[in-house]
Amino acid sequence: MIRILLFICLIVSLFSCKETPEQYMNYANGDAFGTTFSVQFIDNKEIDFTKSYDSIIEVINISMSTYQDDSDISKINRGDTTSLVDDHFKNVFNTSKRIYKETAGVFDPTVGVLVNAWDFGPEGKIIALDSLKIDSLLLSVGLDKVELRNAKIIKQHKNTFIDFNALAKGYAVDVFADFLEAKNFENYLVEIGGEIRGKGKNLIKQKPWKIGVEDPNFDQTQSYSKVIYLEDQAMATSGSYRKFKVDENGNKYAHIIDAKTGYPHKSNLLSVSVLTEKCMDADAYATALMSMGLEKSIQFLKTRPKLRVYFIYEDDNKELKTLAVNGFPES
Repeated sequence: MIRILLFICLIVSLFSCKETPEQYMNYANGDAFGTTFSVQFIDNKEIDFTKSYDSIIEVINISMSTYQDDSDISKINRGDTTSLVDDHFKNVFNTSKRIYKETAGVFDPTVGVLVNAWDFGPEGKIIALDSLKIDSLLLSVGLDKVELRNAKIIKQHKNTFIDFNALAKGYAVDVFADFLEAKNFENYLVEIGGEIRGKGKNLIKQKPWKIGVEDPNFDQTQSYSKVIYLEDQAMATSGSYRKFKVDENGNKYAHIIDAKTGYPHKSNLLSVSVLTEKCMDADAYATALMSMGLEKSIQFLKTRPKLRVYFIYEDDNKELKTLAVNGFPES
């Protein structure tokens, strides 16, 4: 009887002490959209999705890259009225329209002609840029002058230049994330050029995904004084410190152009980080808030509590200050 009890106890012990499957951190990185990407996801085996990532990048570039002459958006910008746009283009266009209306035109992908004029875009700068030239370029600016009809883009002004760079990286992050979710992966982190989306947690460390909010360093170095946990959400950051020009007088001109005036962004706001569900939305709102400036952004966010935002700005004494709005997490 004792031997039988011992045998039963041994069987129970074996089942109760059964090891959980080993977890693998699957990691990939590469070049994408003029920057880099990285993908991490956890599974009980090693998997290589490199070809799938490259395919996603290629498809999005063919749809929306202003740096590719044969892309759909480049053809449209040259005046092609026959090209049919794909679902990627439609998704980004429709989101752009929504946020254009929400921000009363502050977020405007048709500002591309002025981005080029100030030498921040793919077309190069326009010589002898003055107020008259800027006023003439502004005639073609305005997403209200562009329609999506039967998978075709209709422009009221032939010179309207569409540029989705303000939210295309965020959209690509979402496409990568949707790809992983379609494969039933529940713990992942996707990053493209600093725009990030995460789900679940880092099971290897048994903690949520940890990410840093980049400091506004004008010398192009990277540092992170604020670190947060990212769980089932996305974050994008827009900053005037990332891309700027310096004129002969030492004045800095940010790459974010005011769609109303045609001139580069000038304010004490150095960076905006936005947390929300989709990275495309976070990317677009971050750009819009940078263009609004601090005071108008705070007013805008009072009616949008789901947008959690972190500002870094200079006060009147040129000292760095920070402001967290709508519950942006502490470090």
